[in-house]
Amino acid sequence: MKKTYKIDVDCANCANKMEAAANGTAGVKNAVVNFMTLKMIVEFEEGADAKAVMKDVLANCKKVEDDCEIYL
Repeated sequence: MKKTYKIDVDCANCANKMEAAANGTAGVKNAVVNFMTLKMIVEFEEGADAKAVMKDVLANCKKVEDDCEIYL
């Protein structure tokens, strides 16, 4: 399952950090951050709870870029 989320991030480098953090989160099969459109597309692993996984994604993204936001 894929879902698209609106994000708030300040620069392309920060977007790359968020993408790496999201891809390192359990339950995420693939995540792509588009800085130009301020969107994150997340493909979840089979059987993953999207809401719970996205809370972990947000926590991991905040570790690398504390002022970023993902609108869940």
